[in-house]
Amino acid sequence: MEGINKTRLFSASCMALLVTAMTFAIRARLESVFGPEGVGLTLEQIGWAFTPAFWGFTIAMIVGGPLVDSLGIKKITWIAFITHAIGIVATILAKDQTSLFIATLFVGIGNGMVEAALNPMVASMYTENKTKMLNRFHVWFPGGIAIGGILGWLVMDVMGLGWQVMVALLFIPLVIYGFMFWGQKFPVTERVQMGVSTNKMFASIGKPLFIFMVLCMMLTAASELGTTQRIESLLQESGTVPLLVLVFINGIMALGRAFAGQVIHKLQPAGMLLFSAIFTFLGLWLLTITSGAMIFAAAAVFAVGVTFFWPTMLGFVAEYLPQTGALGLSIMGGAGMLSVSLVLPIMGNLMDNAGPMEALRTMSILPAILIAAFAGLYIYMKKRKTPTT
Repeated sequence: MEGINKTRLFSASCMALLVTAMTFAIRARLESVFGPEGVGLTLEQIGWAFTPAFWGFTIAMIVGGPLVDSLGIKKITWIAFITHAIGIVATILAKDQTSLFIATLFVGIGNGMVEAALNPMVASMYTENKTKMLNRFHVWFPGGIAIGGILGWLVMDVMGLGWQVMVALLFIPLVIYGFMFWGQKFPVTERVQMGVSTNKMFASIGKPLFIFMVLCMMLTAASELGTTQRIESLLQESGTVPLLVLVFINGIMALGRAFAGQVIHKLQPAGMLLFSAIFTFLGLWLLTITSGAMIFAAAAVFAVGVTFFWPTMLGFVAEYLPQTGALGLSIMGGAGMLSVSLVLPIMGNLMDNAGPMEALRTMSILPAILIAAFAGLYIYMKKRKTPTT
């Protein structure tokens, strides 16, 4: 790591993830702008227009993952910067479902490239504390959603400014992370450091444990992001301000990830995942039977559940399946976002035809499955003495 400013690179990575996260909050606010009372799209149409944020993310991660080793982390990071910039401009200019779809695609690719490049960079810089540092890095995902949600509420609901102003605020962290990465020396990925061959990397992603984690990642991501991305519609009749509930959820998540080290030490990754699945299930069910101020109590339970899902899933693979390398982390993130792209229009259809509560009840099936899956993982990992090498 000679000549590498780890502190600056980590801080710049957090700022890049901040842009990614803010796009999620702003997109949630745009649902009301382009919805039935705005541009006039149905909730299912909006679901389809939002899907490229997730499958575009998936494509970027699956393509970017292997390229991180060959092209290097630096080049993939700058591809993220460029596609982020294009996506933000295109979103400001969006007028209908098609233009919103195209804008969302570029944003999704930028978001995917951020994760494809920077998850393995964090893992390579902090080899002794991967799960802990990945949790700290991913503080800025819920943190960014909270910041984006507050800014969206202030700009549109308090100040009465146009939604384009809200979207344009994304240029601030974009320029900052570009400046912070400029001229920096980047590390090579951990797989390159370890000297693991490409053939061995591809063989590692075929291991049953890795395939199991990929399937679980699809359910954890859909439980978390499927719910929060459509919160405007899910809670529109709850007697609350949905965007503030989103901020509240992500504020709890940011705090939890900031202090994840102590929890990781006590529960270990598999135990954290089981804990998360239980609370996510309870939180989703509580959201279906509460209203008014009590929505925040239900949202708090849900937030505690989803706090550790994403970074701990990545940390588990980085710790116990390190030979999967950047490709393994990219497949995990890509699978998660792919599942969200599939669930969004399904949720929209449920809300259009059966109502928000039915959509929430249906979503609660996912963490219920995860409770059983992670209970089995916890028992399996208890019997193991050392990480897979």
